[in-house]
Amino acid sequence: MAKNEDWFEKLQSELEKRKEEIVKSISTESEKKTELNRNLIEDFWKIWIQFHKINVPFKMEPPHSQWGTFEVYPDKWRLKDNFDFAAVREVSLVDISRQQNRTGDSLKVIYYNTEGGERIRMLFEFFEGEKYYKYSGWKRIYAQYILYDEDVKKASIDKIREILLKVIPVWYESHLKGDRDIIINFIKENFQRGETFTM
Repeated sequence: MAKNEDWFEKLQSELEKRKEEIVKSISTESEKKTELNRNLIEDFWKIWIQFHKINVPFKMEPPHSQWGTFEVYPDKWRLKDNFDFAAVREVSLVDISRQQNRTGDSLKVIYYNTEGGERIRMLFEFFEGEKYYKYSGWKRIYAQYILYDEDVKKASIDKIREILLKVIPVWYESHLKGDRDIIINFIKENFQRGETFTM
């Protein structure tokens, strides 16, 4: 009987150790996502404001009504204390202007799971053309380019901001000059192509 109890105590000890490791890992990942998303949401909102000033309509996810309390809209805000930043799976800015097929051009930060754990990826996504499919008719084709991809635990908001500092001014310029090719060519020349999908 003592041997069985001995064995079971070892098993319990091992299970408890694993549980503690996993809880610590999940907690660390959650804290990291909270920090990343708080920064990304504020950064993307500041970008939204700059484009709004030149009358470029962007839609942001998550919407400002979820995460912000505004003293003066859109410039003076604070982040809500009760918003679950760790639960956000995507932060994005989507161009909804109708000129030059820009509708749907977007900057997205998404989280996705792999065998090695959760990763964060920043993409620039844009409308590339249309194709006719025999059974479903005309479909819009979108391309994704990967701007950043890293394990959540190793992700750096500074590196993400360095990339934004390169991409956003070019996107802004393309709107000011009324030439969408400026941003599309920049993305194609500087970043790796990801998936293509239809809508």
